[in-house]
Amino acid sequence: MRFEGDPGPVSAALRERLAPGGVLRAGINLSNFLLVSARSADGGPAGVSPDMATAIAQCLEVTLQRVPYASPALLADAAGRDEWDIGLIGAEPQRAETIAFTAPYAQIEATYLVPAGSPLTKIAAVDAPGVRIAVTGGTAYGLWLDRNIRHADIQRTATMDETLADFRDRGLEALAGLRMRLVDDAAALPGSRLLEGRFMAVQQAIGVPRREDELTEEAVAWLGRFVAAAIASGFVAERIRHHGVNGLSVA
Repeated sequence: MRFEGDPGPVSAALRERLAPGGVLRAGINLSNFLLVSARSADGGPAGVSPDMATAIAQCLEVTLQRVPYASPALLADAAGRDEWDIGLIGAEPQRAETIAFTAPYAQIEATYLVPAGSPLTKIAAVDAPGVRIAVTGGTAYGLWLDRNIRHADIQRTATMDETLADFRDRGLEALAGLRMRLVDDAAALPGSRLLEGRFMAVQQAIGVPRREDELTEEAVAWLGRFVAAAIASGFVAERIRHHGVNGLSVA
């Protein structure tokens, strides 16, 4: 795999900011199966997201170190602890308080799964009194629900598997999630169905820990040019095709 785009020159100061000591530490969210869809020969994460990190390291001419996290919330929470230099994660306003983001390079639809016999037929109808929505806390779509749901009751759990179990075992009215994950969940729940449309699209972007210096803006600007080049050159689309990922589209 070789990235053919041109995000432009990198100053020595910017290279050191993005890759201290010549090592780019890339925070990778393992729980998003559309972005981390396999394992590499050495057991590390493989997929569209790790490939983006590899291409960035190639452009910077530095060594890549993948820093895996079990969930996006854990990755985001580590922004102020100097554990990673770039984070590949959904861009959300809550996260933007500590992470400076590029424009998105890919997006994923989020919708609802409802149980057999549910009277809910439209996305908008889910936000109503008496409706309990199961969601994995700290996810980009979960954060969107936190900001936008006004009447329904949000029931948060730590992992996607726990969220599915909560929805099933407690008889909740809706399960929020990424469309492709919900397709698999529906197969395990006879009579359940996905609602048409989406309540949001997770915008997958690249972020750097937010600091009060000019290099934060410079880093985001350069990474933004990388994202633009990755999209324009067809790199993102080719990586999606290469990994056979359905449900992930170029932003």
